[in-house]
Amino acid sequence: MTVRPSCAAVHLLRLTIRDFRNIAEAEVEAPRSGLVLVGDNGQGKTNLLEAIYYLHLFRSLRGARDAELVRFGGAGFHVAAHVDGAAHDVIRAGFERATGRKKIVLDDVECARLSDALGVLPCVAFAPSDVGIVGGAPALRRRFFDVALATTSRRYLLALQQYRHALAQRNAALRSPGAPSLAGIWEAPLAQHGAVLRQERTEWVRWARSRLAELGEALGERQELGARYRSAVEVPEGAAEEEAREALVRALERHRDRDVERGATHTGPHRDDLDLRLGGHVLRHFGSAGQQRTAAIALRLLECAWYRERMAREPLVLLDDPLAELDRDRGGRVLSLLTAREMGQSVLAVPRLDDIPEAWTALARLRVREGAVAPWATPWAA
Repeated sequence: MTVRPSCAAVHLLRLTIRDFRNIAEAEVEAPRSGLVLVGDNGQGKTNLLEAIYYLHLFRSLRGARDAELVRFGGAGFHVAAHVDGAAHDVIRAGFERATGRKKIVLDDVECARLSDALGVLPCVAFAPSDVGIVGGAPALRRRFFDVALATTSRRYLLALQQYRHALAQRNAALRSPGAPSLAGIWEAPLAQHGAVLRQERTEWVRWARSRLAELGEALGERQELGARYRSAVEVPEGAAEEEAREALVRALERHRDRDVERGATHTGPHRDDLDLRLGGHVLRHFGSAGQQRTAAIALRLLECAWYRERMAREPLVLLDDPLAELDRDRGGRVLSLLTAREMGQSVLAVPRLDDIPEAWTALARLRVREGAVAPWATPWAA
């Protein structure tokens, strides 16, 4: 495996939650060694993990709107963390349902822009739903790109924001009178910012290839696990950003009439994909459920490595029943990688005590029941 650079481990010390999902109020002290959340499905374990992750992206782990995160009957929610090893010691986020206002405070200083806080508590979340990144729609793989890159590259984040603005404007122009000429106005900025997105994504893929193959082998895959960037706009691999920009401009011009007919832009990074393959075969079409799950875990492990290299931080690892739906052999290999020395502080959620893998049985445990969080007073008690 690739040797990791020296970096600081991020530790969650204390988490405070109010009116988030089904959690009315909770205060959790987290040992540096990690923590296990135990509770039946639907009791609030994943909600607690989601509250931690919210302080990384300031958006829902599961794609919900902020208003949907407010506990039923609540006026808003509040999540705060005291941390060690991050850029800030105290991170707070709140949302008010009536006004729709979101407030983020770092060390008692309110952020003027959400973008200034992205990634301040670096987290990587492993969940059974991650299989959708491999087997689901291209939008899920683009979101994987966007989260990993926007939280580690200011340049990527700004380009993503400006690209989305230009895309919305061009799409609106395509549906208006005088569409061809109006749409053309937005093609230069769309290509300019799109070239940045494409360039950083393709650089990530080049960085990831050998690491992904190593992880696939470590996870027991007999054929090589690989990745490539797939786009309808042909640009030679390793081409300069300017060449990508010019290719995007030509493609937008060439397809403008078609886009006018359909009322939407069909060319650009918002339509590109991460092509994951096993032994040269497209995983989303030909991979078994176990192979797709293995690849999804490999992507999350890559995300951990990316934060180490780009942020010099060991991210907090959130594990939602990580061995679910895996056979014993795959589960054992996954566990070996998840418990390797290079992984950071872990917060693990499982339905039952006997679902705790042996490597984590020494961690402190909390019981989660109907949104309430309490210490597990007697080890292995029912």
